Amino acid sequence: MINVLVADDERPAVEELAFLLGRDPRIGTIHCAMSGAAALELLAVHAVDAVFLDIHMPGLSGLELAAVIGESDHPPVVVFVTADDDRALEAFELAAVDYLLKPLRTERLTRTVDRVVELVAHPAPAEEVEMITVDQGGVSRLIRLDEVKFVQAQGDYARLHTAEASYLIRIPLADLEQRWAESGFLRIHRSYLVCMHFVTALKLSAAKPTVSVGNAVLPVSRRHVPVLREHLQSTRVRPGS
Repeated sequence: MINVLVADDERPAVEELAFLLGRDPRIGTIHCAMSGAAALELLAVHAVDAVFLDIHMPGLSGLELAAVIGESDHPPVVVFVTADDDRALEAFELAAVDYLLKPLRTERLTRTVDRVVELVAHPAPAEEVEMITVDQGGVSRLIRLDEVKFVQAQGDYARLHTAEASYLIRIPLADLEQRWAESGFLRIHRSYLVCMHFVTALKLSAAKPTVSVGNAVLPVSRRHVPVLREHLQSTRVRPGS
């Protein structure tokens, strides 16, 4: 179990997040604060594994609080929960592990808790997670590579598909194939690159082979079938000798 702190200057937001977190059996004690200053006071007397911070709070903002937390010897994991969708760059510069937008979605929060639990159990430098800058609606955003499920070629561009949305970047698919190979991405078609961690089903013996990534069913080129078969064999559990 992990202990967490929730800080937001709006009581309904604090209560909602505390309620949603409390439904997760992996969450232990939940401390609540209505300001950055109150959050610091709680952190001084309680050991927590993760803090969920709003960005805009009177006095000490969430960003300022995260900067203070980051100076401690053993800082807790930081997650921002905000309605402000254009401060992600600043958030990740402060080593935040995630950036959740209000209104909260339960499945999205669950994935964040998955990440927090993993980081608490196996701490890793934030620099190990590759961040990708994307431009959307005149705003530059940062998304995590480990949230990209598959990539679709669109001419000289590539469309990155995550659970939340899709983003267009001006990089050819062939370049991403080489760059992200060590992160679990495989080329399955001239138009598709897939993160194998998100693959839920493969139909390689069918007349038209496919790979399923959640609700998306993607075509597989015949010449890529052997590579996928080899991947399947490498992941099979075999009886010990």
